[in-house]
Amino acid sequence: MSQPNQPNHAAQPNQPATAGAAESLHHLEAQRRANRDQVSRELNLPVYGERTDNLLTLSQARAKYDEAADKAYNEAVAAAKAAAPKPAPGTPAQPAPASTVSDNRPRVRTAGRVILSRDGGKLLWFTLIDDTGEIQIACSQRDCDEKSFKLAKFTERGDIVVVEGPLMKTKTGEITIWASSLTTGAKCLATPPEKHAGLADPDLRYRQRYVDMWVNPETASVFVLRSKIVSRIREFMSREQYLEVETPMLQTLAGGAAARPFVTHMNALDIKLFMRIAPELYLKRLLVGGMRRVYEINRNFRNEGLDKQHNPEFTMLEAYQAFGDVTTVMDLTERLIRDAATMVAQSRGHTSGDVVLPFGELNVNYSKPFRRVSYSELFKNALGFDMTDEPRVLQEAQQRHIKTKTADGKPISTVLIVNELFEEFAEKSVDHSVPTFITDYPAAISPLTRPKKANPQLADRADLFIAGMEIAPHYTELNDPDIQAAKFREQLQGADEGKSAEEQTFRTFDQDFIDALKVGMPPAGGMGLGIDRLVMLLTNQRTIRDVVLFPLMKPVTTETPREPAAGSPAR
Repeated sequence: MSQPNQPNHAAQPNQPATAGAAESLHHLEAQRRANRDQVSRELNLPVYGERTDNLLTLSQARAKYDEAADKAYNEAVAAAKAAAPKPAPGTPAQPAPASTVSDNRPRVRTAGRVILSRDGGKLLWFTLIDDTGEIQIACSQRDCDEKSFKLAKFTERGDIVVVEGPLMKTKTGEITIWASSLTTGAKCLATPPEKHAGLADPDLRYRQRYVDMWVNPETASVFVLRSKIVSRIREFMSREQYLEVETPMLQTLAGGAAARPFVTHMNALDIKLFMRIAPELYLKRLLVGGMRRVYEINRNFRNEGLDKQHNPEFTMLEAYQAFGDVTTVMDLTERLIRDAATMVAQSRGHTSGDVVLPFGELNVNYSKPFRRVSYSELFKNALGFDMTDEPRVLQEAQQRHIKTKTADGKPISTVLIVNELFEEFAEKSVDHSVPTFITDYPAAISPLTRPKKANPQLADRADLFIAGMEIAPHYTELNDPDIQAAKFREQLQGADEGKSAEEQTFRTFDQDFIDALKVGMPPAGGMGLGIDRLVMLLTNQRTIRDVVLFPLMKPVTTETPREPAAGSPAR
């Protein structure tokens, strides 16, 4: 049989490839294709694998290593060699055949992707990886069946293989599968990144997450932990007797948040539809229908910017409790986040003391009670005057070059100027290492929130901030249909003129929601928790793209320079 082409691991960019045009392939891919075809033709093996039952994960396989059995086997082999007849003078010594020795070492069958390979002639070494860890395998010409050993000669970095054999430990102490058989799972035609260089280019990592996850195991570990965090949240909400529901993602009216929606069209009914920006108004309808505690974890879509904290589609938890209020859901959120943080800490071996998790240079303590401070107190502490002092507000805005009039000369509402000053200066004064609820926002910027009884100019609203990020808003929900209808009409008449596009909302009148409130919605507390940002905090990831499996990326077009191959160095 002809020898396989030896893989060249030098990183090279791919060239555009078209089916059936071998000359257009980069030579490294062409070489891998030739090896694949030779395996299929000469070994008659399924190069893209087949069903294989009873596979262990690599970590499960490692755990089955039996040191006593391995030692007994090695001693038996040594004894067999000593007892073997001495060869005649001039005749080379023959090793004792392993088949003559009783082998009680655990045998395993597992699968993984090859990330390292060494060809020692009659003994080949590979390192496999899966989502649970790594393990070394050895393919010996003496102990592998003939096809398996020939396949090993064709096996390259990136290939997926299935291996079976006993567990042993090398002289260097490495647990290893001593392969008796090797079969293919899938051939890798793309040149993988070098093991030690990894896949470092952030843009390429996000575009080729399927490479990033096995080249950089820490990436996969973040997403495993994300899944566990979401599962833990669901378990927590179930313990709190909340019912998980699903509400429409395609809506005839976009509402429930201050955001610009994505617009689409339904051909069957010939109507315009919006990807939902929030599930709020539908969840409240369920309170009207008699459900006492409801929540939803699902995607929202907002046609806005991209940055370290924002992705156009993102995951939110929204929850509503009948006969609760803003304090009810603040307490709920604090317990929920503490519970999730405790799970993460325990997964890292932390079993006692306060739960303190790093986020960049910060150390956030989730065990201590979260701080609660009013909007007006923060404003006064940061700016030195009361937010109700209108002349000072306007003076301060002019000094800090904040607009006080619209483009056509109309004065902007003072409360909007106050909020801009607040977001620019007061909000940033909060200690980033201390989870903090900011309470009692102005009612004018909280259109779905019940005004405070003691001061109707303020709303029963609180926003939770951790590490400088807004994590979750909380409300005592407005359930008076007449007040809600009036607020809708105010905004339709331009009451929010001067706001940015992101702040403009409820520019349509949701009559069905008003009709639902007329039926009667019980007083309620509601909250929305950004799952992506929470995962960022708990896993110490500084950008939302590192906690979203497939973040939105600008497509690579013919006008865009072709990105390098997975194995190419970042430029």
